[in-house]
Parts: sequence; structure tokens; C-alpha cells
Amino acid sequence: MFLENLRFSLNATVPVFLMMVFGWICRKINLLDDHTTSKLNKFTFTATLPALLFSDLSTADFRAVWDGKFVLFCICATLLSVFIAVGYSLLHKEKAERGEIIQASYRSSAAVLGIAFVKNIYGEATMAALMIAGTVPLYNIIAVISLSLTSPEKRSGSKKELFLNTLKGILTNPIIIGIAVGMTWSLLKIPQPVILEKSVSYLGNMATPLSLIALGASFKTSDAKGKLPVTLGIVFIKLILFCGIFLPFAVNFGFRGEKLIAILVMLGSATTGSCFVMAKNFGHKGTITAFAVMLTTLMSAFTLTGWLFVLKTFDYI
Repeated sequence: MFLENLRFSLNATVPVFLMMVFGWICRKINLLDDHTTSKLNKFTFTATLPALLFSDLSTADFRAVWDGKFVLFCICATLLSVFIAVGYSLLHKEKAERGEIIQASYRSSAAVLGIAFVKNIYGEATMAALMIAGTVPLYNIIAVISLSLTSPEKRSGSKKELFLNTLKGILTNPIIIGIAVGMTWSLLKIPQPVILEKSVSYLGNMATPLSLIALGASFKTSDAKGKLPVTLGIVFIKLILFCGIFLPFAVNFGFRGEKLIAILVMLGSATTGSCFVMAKNFGHKGTITAFAVMLTTLMSAFTLTGWLFVLKTFDYI
């Protein structure tokens, strides 16, 4: 069973890591330059990621599978995870990098990995869709706030101006718009013409590879020097600490099977590549974020396997 879980996790995570390596190689051989990579990041942020989220959420039947207790647990665990991430970021002296640390510490590959991960085990991902509905909007709202407040490009102004700019960033965030439209579409049960469904699917399918290639192409090893200690802290928090804290509570609340796997993905999957896209779009260097995505992606193949093995051993899944 352990070898099967290891093979499954490696199949899910190693291709992600290799796409980042491919982007890095493309930058090294000048197939991609800084200008092209910047445009690629912007295109992913404004077009492909919103399309992916809309495609996943608009086809989920939230009315039929709604579980308030499960969604509330996901929301509470996410908020507590954010508080832990903020506490860790305060240990870092460079204030302009704290937003990156916060986002990379709490934000998982819930939308990208969650549905695929649960489908591979159970053949359906309704609970993963519920988890995404409860957490991904929070992920993005908190990311906008933390990245805005710590942005190196932040202009001086009154607290009111800062609040309005942050609120505008939330309301105009393409990812949040994609989530809102997708959930509304699902709740209103609006039919999707085949042409629309296929077109959005084509666009959404580009989100993950493009964001990972852009991330790899933007990563500069020279900038990563000195960032290893803080990044290792992020890896520990993201892959081990959150699961160690919240999984026992999830088990105690009676969550089993698909719900528990969805919670595991929410807590212990790698930092999503969209973190880097958002960090760059808010004026951050993105070095810590890129480093965190790479290391958590590499290590999550083993930590997720370990958590799966523990949950399976105790017959919780």
C-alpha cells in the first residue's frame, strides 16, 4: 500500500516540478526572456486561472452535496492557518517580503490539485469542490490584502486610500471573479452550451502548465541565496505543521473518506503556483514564493504519501 501511495503521489507531483524545471531551462537557453515571462504571468493571472476555476465550479452541484459542517471546518482551519502564517512572517526582518511568506505558508494547490487528487482515489470530487468553494475565495482575498499591505510598490497615502485600493484589488481580482461566476452559474443551474464548455475548458487547461513554466523561467538562483532558512520554515508549516494540528480535529469531528482527503489536500498540498503569479502582479520580487513552490512541490510527494499512509493505517480513508 505504501508503494502504491508513493507511486500515486509521485505521479501527481513530479510532473509539476518538471514543468518548473522546463521553464527554468527555457530561460537559461534564452527561449524565454524577462519581458515574455512577465506577459505570461499576467495572461495566466487574468485569463487561464479564472477560466480553470470557473470550469471546475460551474459544473459542481452544490445544492445536492452541500455540507455546512464540512465547509465551516474548512473555513475555520484556513483562517487559523493564516494566523499561524502571519505569526511566522513577523519573525522575518524584511517587511516587504512578509506578504510572500504569509501567502506561501497557508495557500495550497486546492483548486489545481484538489479535484484531481480526490478523483484519482474516489472517482468523483464533490467534496473537493465544496472545499474549494469554502477556501479558495478566502485564499485569494487574504492574499490580496497581505500582498497589498506589504507591496514594495505601495504608495504612501491615508488609511482610507489604502483600504479602498485593497478593496478594489479584491473586487477586481480575476481569480475571485472566476470563482464567483462559477459558483453563481452552478447555483442557478444555467446550462452550458458545448461551444462554451469546450472553449473555457481549453483555456483552463492551459492554466497549470503556463503558470509553472512562467514560475520556473522567473526563478533566479542568485536571488534565492539567503532565502533557504525562511523557505524551509514555510515548507515545514505548509506540509507538516498544519496537518499535524488540524487533521486530528477533522477526524474527531467525524470526517472520513473523500471529505478527509479533501481536508488533507487543503492543509498539506504544495504551495500553488498561482501564488507566484499574484505576488508578481502586486509588485513583489517573487523569489521566496518561487522557492517555496519548488520545495513544497518536491517534498509534498513524500509528505502527502506519509499522511495518506497514516490515515489509511487507522482506517480513516
